[in-house]
Amino acid sequence: MQTTRKLTRALLALAAFIALNSAAFAADPGDPFPASSEISDLKTGSVSIGSFYTSSATDPSEENTAMSIINTDANNPAIVHVFFIEGSTCSVADSFVCLTANQTASFLASDVDPGVTGYTVSVTTDSFGVPVANNKMKWIGCIKTKDGHQGWIYCWETSALFPGLLPGVLPTDSTATLVFDGIAGYNRIPRVLATPSIPSLADDNRTILIINRIGGNLATSAAPLGPIFGILYDDQENAASFTFTSAACQFRSNLSNSFPRTTPRFGTFVQSGHTGWMKFFSLSDIGIIGTVLNHNPNTRTSPTAFNGVGNLIPLTLATSVTLTIPIFPPNC
Repeated sequence: MQTTRKLTRALLALAAFIALNSAAFAADPGDPFPASSEISDLKTGSVSIGSFYTSSATDPSEENTAMSIINTDANNPAIVHVFFIEGSTCSVADSFVCLTANQTASFLASDVDPGVTGYTVSVTTDSFGVPVANNKMKWIGCIKTKDGHQGWIYCWETSALFPGLLPGVLPTDSTATLVFDGIAGYNRIPRVLATPSIPSLADDNRTILIINRIGGNLATSAAPLGPIFGILYDDQENAASFTFTSAACQFRSNLSNSFPRTTPRFGTFVQSGHTGWMKFFSLSDIGIIGTVLNHNPNTRTSPTAFNGVGNLIPLTLATSVTLTIPIFPPNC
């Protein structure tokens, strides 16, 4: 009888263990983000867009980006085609990342694309390289620059609005065109962006603005940004407009008395102890994303000095943005 009781207790313990583990691997509680929800850096998706990465080829300990991709699907593996777009020339390099269910992969920009500054586009595919709906991916990055900027960047995620494979694309095709229209392709891309609060240049802040054009053919070259119109506001509701043109697909500049070119200049417009913000857009219906980085050397001595990284805020969405990618089988 004693043996029977021990066996019973063992079976009950085993049943409890199985029940607990079954609950642990069940679907997450709560309602998932609907695929129709617009582009966001908070959700998972099928296409991830990273605003900024950089590394030093000679001293990666000084300037680098740590990148991680997570497959949040508890049951299915994932294949991700990753494109690294060089910001000034718009040239493209690529690789595949293959993940098992619940797996994460992490790597350094200095190991995969050393000495390059730009942005990334990652697309979930099948075993032939054809884009596929798999709205379970999440990218994050952590950057540090030689100028002292440092922080986390969460990638923009767009969900596929179609089931299975991207319609109209065959494994024998050489390219596939992704359409970010919010209807039958993927979630839309922002058209008008705004910065978070911009601190004053007079208070030793060194703020970098980064804007990326999303478009082109990644089998050849990403599309350039072109002319941009913007408005700078101070915290007294005063406004000053500016324009600039970039032949690159990534625009990157420190906020200074040279940029943006406003009257009065930025250093005078946003005075010491005050903040401002800006919004900008192309006069064409193109998609743009970006981020802003701030470094202040006085963070240990001043209660008003802060460092940080933040994505730009979408104010409106482009009607339809297209991005073409090459198709070929992954090497993993």
